[in-house]
Amino acid sequence: MAGGMDLLGLMKDYIVSPDRIVSIKGLDQTIAGADSGIRIGAATKIADLADNVLVRKMYPALATAAESVGTPQIRNMGTVGGNIMQRPRCWYFRNEEFNCLKKGGSRCFAVEGENQFHAIFGDGPCHIVHPSSLAVPVIAYGGKFRVAGPNGSRDIDAGEFFQMPNTNLYGESVLQPNEIVTHVILPAPGQRSAGYEVRFKQSHDWPLAAASVNLVMSGQTVKSARLVMGAVAPVPWRSQAAERVLAGKTITEAIAVEAANAALASAKPMSGNAYKIRVAKTAVKRAVLRAAGVAWS
Repeated sequence: MAGGMDLLGLMKDYIVSPDRIVSIKGLDQTIAGADSGIRIGAATKIADLADNVLVRKMYPALATAAESVGTPQIRNMGTVGGNIMQRPRCWYFRNEEFNCLKKGGSRCFAVEGENQFHAIFGDGPCHIVHPSSLAVPVIAYGGKFRVAGPNGSRDIDAGEFFQMPNTNLYGESVLQPNEIVTHVILPAPGQRSAGYEVRFKQSHDWPLAAASVNLVMSGQTVKSARLVMGAVAPVPWRSQAAERVLAGKTITEAIAVEAANAALASAKPMSGNAYKIRVAKTAVKRAVLRAAGVAWS
């Protein structure tokens, strides 16, 4: 346990009952430049990440995501590693009365139940959405997670770190037993980047949809792009279709709309969450326009 934001909630909900809790507050809490990029200790407080001058200058999408997490109290206790590794917020998973598929049961209750906040990508069998706000920009920036365990340390591409339920039903990442995330490592960013989140309410809530975009520019033309969506799938969802739309273009509102439409073209909503397609399109469009410095209507 570091800040305990998620672990204590899981214990109160009777999802986990650990025999022993180990303090990991001694992990690195520093933010430092590294090889033209940046290295962030996993125990860094989210509030410190949001306020860091280097992060705000080089990685505005990450700073935006950090300053939107929870409340000031949560940001001052919660850590970067904790936000990245938090468990799903699905109300069936978190409710001890439901023995859902992810807890070893026979079905995902969201399929026929209350699913307005569930996934529109991924095709199940479990329809959670990934809850981390920070993981989305980390993947957009092409970051890595440094992991330590019994066999030493290793760096894992952030885009390959999280796993779909059909691969890992009872977990969400490639972490092996007794491994822990120690650092987030980001390379030099593109010339333009930004993030945008849409929430039901602005205080202490998880996004309905989020998007982060990282643009490598040649003058006013996009040479390449990385675009990742959050809160729409069991993992942070990268859209290469939207990236292809942006590549070779000068960003205008029409291009941003085209990218948003491409990003959501393959979405498959459930009975109660079709609205998330429109919300996610808005997040993508505004993230792209914010990165390019173009006002939207």
